[in-house]
Amino acid sequence: MRPAAGWVAVGLLTTATATSAAAAPTLAIDLPAGSVSSQVLALGRLGGVSVVVTDARLWGKPVPALRGRMTVLAALRLIAARCGGAVEPIDAALFRLVPGRAAAHRTPPPRPRPPAPAPAPPAPPTPDIVVVASKRDLPLDHVAGQIMRISGRDLEFGGAGGTERLTSRLSTLASTYLGAGRNKLFIRGIADSSFTGPTQATVGQYFGDLRLGYNSPDPDLRLADLAAVEVLAGPQGTLYGAGSLGGLIRLVPNPVELDRTGGSVAVGASATKHGAPGYDAQGVLNLPIVTDRLGIRLVATAVEEGGYIDKPLLGRHNVNTTRIAGGRGTVHLKIADHWSAELIGIGQRIRGADSQYADWNGAPLTRNTKVVEGFGSDFRQGQFVLNGRIGEVRFSSSTGITAHDLTERYDATVAGDDPTVFLQTNRTRMFANETRGWVTHADGSGWLLGLSYTDNRSRLSRAFLSLGDRQQLPGVSNAAQDATAYGEASARWTKSLLVTGGLRVNRSVLTGAAEDTLVQSGPEVGATLASRRKLSLLPSASALLDVGADAAMFLRYQQGFRPGGLTIFDGYVRRFNSDHVATIEAGYRLGHAGRSPFAFSLTVAHTDWRNIQADFVDAGGLLSTANVGNGDIWTVETTASARVAKGLRVDTALSLNDSSINERTPKSSTTDDVASTGAGAGAGGGVTARLGPIPNIANVTARIGLSYDAALSDRTRLKVDGWARYVGTSRLGVGPELGEEQGNFLDSGLTARLGWDRFGLTAGVTNLTDTRGNRFALGTPFFTGKGQVTPLRPRTFRIGLDAAF
Repeated sequence: MRPAAGWVAVGLLTTATATSAAAAPTLAIDLPAGSVSSQVLALGRLGGVSVVVTDARLWGKPVPALRGRMTVLAALRLIAARCGGAVEPIDAALFRLVPGRAAAHRTPPPRPRPPAPAPAPPAPPTPDIVVVASKRDLPLDHVAGQIMRISGRDLEFGGAGGTERLTSRLSTLASTYLGAGRNKLFIRGIADSSFTGPTQATVGQYFGDLRLGYNSPDPDLRLADLAAVEVLAGPQGTLYGAGSLGGLIRLVPNPVELDRTGGSVAVGASATKHGAPGYDAQGVLNLPIVTDRLGIRLVATAVEEGGYIDKPLLGRHNVNTTRIAGGRGTVHLKIADHWSAELIGIGQRIRGADSQYADWNGAPLTRNTKVVEGFGSDFRQGQFVLNGRIGEVRFSSSTGITAHDLTERYDATVAGDDPTVFLQTNRTRMFANETRGWVTHADGSGWLLGLSYTDNRSRLSRAFLSLGDRQQLPGVSNAAQDATAYGEASARWTKSLLVTGGLRVNRSVLTGAAEDTLVQSGPEVGATLASRRKLSLLPSASALLDVGADAAMFLRYQQGFRPGGLTIFDGYVRRFNSDHVATIEAGYRLGHAGRSPFAFSLTVAHTDWRNIQADFVDAGGLLSTANVGNGDIWTVETTASARVAKGLRVDTALSLNDSSINERTPKSSTTDDVASTGAGAGAGGGVTARLGPIPNIANVTARIGLSYDAALSDRTRLKVDGWARYVGTSRLGVGPELGEEQGNFLDSGLTARLGWDRFGLTAGVTNLTDTRGNRFALGTPFFTGKGQVTPLRPRTFRIGLDAAF
C-alpha cells in the first residue's frame, strides 16, 4: 500500500450464491482502542466491505474503543469523526475515508451520528485483494510476485465446480485429465509427470493454513462457499516448504457469521451432446448457536457429470459418468476478545464409472476394450484452528489429520489374451501442524515467525486382475516427517521501496519399505528398506518499488525442494533423490483487475530445476519413479483488464513457456528400456538424455473473458460471463513413443444469470464450438504412442436456480 493513497481490502463475508440484501445489517461491533488502520481493517473483515483511504496521515491516528450494535456505515462514520475524517459511501460494499475539511479544528470531537438509512440494493461487491496466502494478511500492493485471486462468487457462477473452474480462468495453471480426483496440477511450467506415483506434488494445495495432500493427486474439492481462491506462482519454499515447486493454491472459506441466520441453495441440470444428462446441487447454512459467541456453518454439494464415452465391445454407452458428493462443517467459538477457535471437517467421495479417454483411430468418443476402468477417491480432513492477538502481534495455529484413498483401474490387456485390469491403490495418511505469529504495519513492513510439522505416510499397492485371478505385484510404503522453522521480515527502506527477506530451515526424515516385493539377488538393485535424513535451507528475497499511482515493479528470488523416497522398478525397490528449484522473476503491475478501470501485469521468470523427480512407465507398463535430469524453464505471463463500458469488462491473459531437459542424473544402475511419461526418457544411468521440452506444459496458453453486470430495474439484475481459452501444443513425454503432440485446442463457455432480490435463474453452455481436441493423450500406461486421445467434454447446456435466505 502506498502511503498517500492505498486500498484497505478485507474479506467479503458473503454467502456464495446469495444476492445482495436490500438493507444493511446491524452488527455487534467490539473494536478495542487503537489506530484508525487497526479498527478499519477489523471492521472491514466483520462487515465484508472494502475501504479506500486517501490520506496516509489518517492511518496512525489513535481512536478510542468502539462498541455497540450498528451498521457498518454508522461505525465507519464514528471512526472518521474521532480521527478528523469523513466517510464517502461509493456503494454498500465500498467506502472512501477522507480528511474532513474542518475536522482538524473541531474540539471536542463531533457527536456520533445516528445510523444512516439503508442504502439502495448494492452492486456486486468489489473483489477482496488481501492476500491471505502471504501468511501476514498483506494487501496485494505489498506482495512481490505473481499472484492470482478469484472470488468465490465468480467460481460458483453457473453452479459449483471443481478445479476445472480454476484452469478455465487462469492461463498459468495446467492439469492432467485422468478424471476428477486423479489429476496432477502444474503452475509456471513446472510439470514432473502424467501419472500419480510416490513423488510429492509440485503444487501445494491448502484449505486455510493446512495442506490438503502431500504425494496424492488433486482431491478436486468442490469450490463451494469460498471467499476466494488464491494462486501463487512458485516456488514458495520459504513460507510453505516442500512440495511448492510450482506454487500453491489456497482455498479461503467464508467464515461463520455469529449474528445472522442465513444460507443459500442452488440446483442445476445439464445435458451433454453425445452424452448423458447430469445435475448439481449445493446448500449452505449459517446458524448462530449463541449470538456473538458460538455458531456453525455447513456446506453440502452433490454432482453427477454425465458420461460421453462409449465402449461398443461391452455394449455400453456414456460409460464415464462421474458422481461426486461431499461437504464440510465449521464450528466457530469466540473464546474472548481477539481469541477464537474453530473445528472444521471436510469430506468428499468421488466415483468414476469408467475412464474418459478414447481410441485415436476409432469412431469418435469410443474405446474398444472389454474391461471397465473405473476409479474412486475418498478424501477426509479434520482441522482445529486457534487464532488470537496479544497487542499488535497476531497468532494462528492449525492442526489437522487427513486421509486420502485413491483406487484406479487401467486396461492392461495383451492382444490375444484374456481381458486384464491393472489395479493400483494409494492410501495416504497425514498429520500436520502450522503455528505462526506475525505483525503487519500499514506501510507493509512487519515480520513473521513460524513452526510447522508434517508426518505423511503412504502405501502404494498394485495387482493384475484377469478372469477372477489376482496377481499381486510389488508395492511400496513411504513415510516423511518434515519439521521446519521459518521467518520473514519486511522493511520500508524508502517511501517507495519495500524489501523482504526470509529463510526456512527444513529437516526431513524419509523412510520406505517394500511391500510384497521379490527377494533381492544382486547388490546393484537396491534395498527393501531405506532411511534418509536431509537438512534444507530455503532462502527468499524480494524488492517491491512503487513507480506511480497504482503501479509497482518487483524483483523476487525463491527456492523450493521435494524430498526423495522409494519406488518400485522392475519388481524391486529403488531410491530416488530430492529435487530442487531456484527461480528469479521480475514483474510490473498496474491497477487491480476487476476494480480499476484498467489493470495490467507482466512477469518474466527463469527457473533452474535440478535432479527432476518424475513418475514414469517402465518397459512392462508399470509406474515407477526416477531422477531424470535437469531442467531449464523460461516463462512470460501477462494479464490485462479494462472496463470498456458501464457494466462491461474485458479480461485477457497470456502465458508463454520455453523449457528443456538438459541431462540425466547419474545412477548406480542403468536401465535403458524405459518409456517416460514424465520429464525424461527413463531411469537413466550416467548418459546424456535427448534434449526436449518438459512435457504436459503448453508452449502458449491464452484466454479472453467478457463480463457484463447491470441492473435492469430496482429489483432485477443481469450478469453475463463468457470466456475462451486456447491451449497450445505440448508433449506427453520425451522419446519416440511418447513424443506425439497434444493440446492445440480452444475451449469456451458462456453463462448468464437473471436475478430478482434473493432468487436467480441461470443458463449456460460450455465448449461452445463442440471441440474434440486432445487434452491429455494417455488414459492407460500400457498402450503408448498414438493409440489414445482424451477429448474435451462435448458441448454441455445447463440451467439452474438459486435462492438465498
